[in-house]
Amino acid sequence: MTEYLFEDVFIVIRLNPDGKKFDKVSRIEARSEQFDMHMQLDVATDVYPMHVGDKFTMVLAPTLNLDGTPDTGYFTQAGRQTLADKFEYVMHGKLYKISEDTSSGQNAKVDIYASFGGLLMMLKGDPSNAASFELDQRLFLLMRKV
Repeated sequence: MTEYLFEDVFIVIRLNPDGKKFDKVSRIEARSEQFDMHMQLDVATDVYPMHVGDKFTMVLAPTLNLDGTPDTGYFTQAGRQTLADKFEYVMHGKLYKISEDTSSGQNAKVDIYASFGGLLMMLKGDPSNAASFELDQRLFLLMRKV
């Protein structure tokens, strides 16, 4: 069974908070329901349209293999089932920065930054939700609207 690094249901609260920069990409700002995480994510909206108020499940996983075996870095179209079959939008990328703000004492926050071929993600929230993340970790972002 594939182990998720992170899973939660998000709701889109804003689109392009800094203005629209690209024709086919939008930056969504979303808040998670269970872990109260804040996320900014670039989405190829010509492929996967997003709107304010949309709810979606977002998963970060280290592999698409259903048995949890590590990703080899090569995709084969062998017709076998993968984790991607359960989702509508999938990106592959790398976690490039983790920063923790401990200046506010008990309200410490962690920022997790990943790049998916130039589409960026920033996930911010409680450090306990970031315990399984590692710098330079390859990961898959999977989304499905609910």
